[in-house]
Amino acid sequence: MNNSSLNQEIYSLYSKCLQCPRKCGTDRISGKTGFCGETSSLKVALACLHFGEEPLITVHNGSGTIFFTGCNLRCAFCQNYQISQHGMGREISISEFASICLKLQDEGAENINLVTGSHQIPNIALGLKEAKKNGLSIPVCWNSSGYESVEMLELLQDLVTIWLPDFKTLNSNLSAKLFCAPDYPEVAKKAVSWMINHNPLKITTTEKNGIKKEKLMQGVIIRHLFLPGKFEETAEVLSWLKENADEKAIISLMSQYTPVPFTGSNQEKEKRNSALSIIENRLVNTTEDSDLKDLIDAFDFQFLFYQDLTTDTDWLPDFTRNQPFSNTLAKPIWHF
Repeated sequence: MNNSSLNQEIYSLYSKCLQCPRKCGTDRISGKTGFCGETSSLKVALACLHFGEEPLITVHNGSGTIFFTGCNLRCAFCQNYQISQHGMGREISISEFASICLKLQDEGAENINLVTGSHQIPNIALGLKEAKKNGLSIPVCWNSSGYESVEMLELLQDLVTIWLPDFKTLNSNLSAKLFCAPDYPEVAKKAVSWMINHNPLKITTTEKNGIKKEKLMQGVIIRHLFLPGKFEETAEVLSWLKENADEKAIISLMSQYTPVPFTGSNQEKEKRNSALSIIENRLVNTTEDSDLKDLIDAFDFQFLFYQDLTTDTDWLPDFTRNQPFSNTLAKPIWHF
């Protein structure tokens, strides 16, 4: 698709927005906001070299991560709620977005990692085209909630080679309560299946200072965050992944669920607490960690990462700061 076609696509998709599965129909061109909280303007909060992603993504120099403002899922437990739900960030042009991508490449980024951009795919596609025209050569990674339509993902097919979707749950009652999206399981299955079928794994070995590491050039890493007290839900997700993704994608099982010290109005806090009441809003305990390891052994995936249990909560970001993360986790390159 050429730039002229993409410009037409932007107008038609934003003027009556049907981009994501919510299909809210909002005229975002006129400045109104959809469920995602955003107009048609591209808005970004942070760009950094991130060292906290999976090893195949961070490799030697870190992942060139760009955090977009807004989200079409808006999870009740979101650690990035300041930007995904409170609108923190700055409007940028397509050309500035392309320049940020190139700046990250110049800083040595292993890839461009686009976080939560499902509500801005036409703008992002146009920006990636411009960046590639101007010399962007490192892989591009799509880091998303999994709640997106295949039709929109197809706009990224020739621009993105690494896909990093969440697969949050197959329980529609859970997704209705936590995301206001009872259709999440079916939507995510379709999106993740499309990613897998169109992007076979390509892993290379790269060396720096005598240290060799594997690097993902193409393919899918599927993340699943274990929710405290919801072992059966995780077992169900892993069962689906075993059948549909094993040997074709990499699984990343995460045990980092952390209660977030949210700010906001009393009404917002009450709504959030009501949503979170469906899970146990606490850190994962050692018994659950042991059970998850047994579950991993039972499924015996060919490619799987498992995050070691920790009680450290210092990694929670604060996007009001120029450095939202600890210095060991990220190196800021651009801040709103």
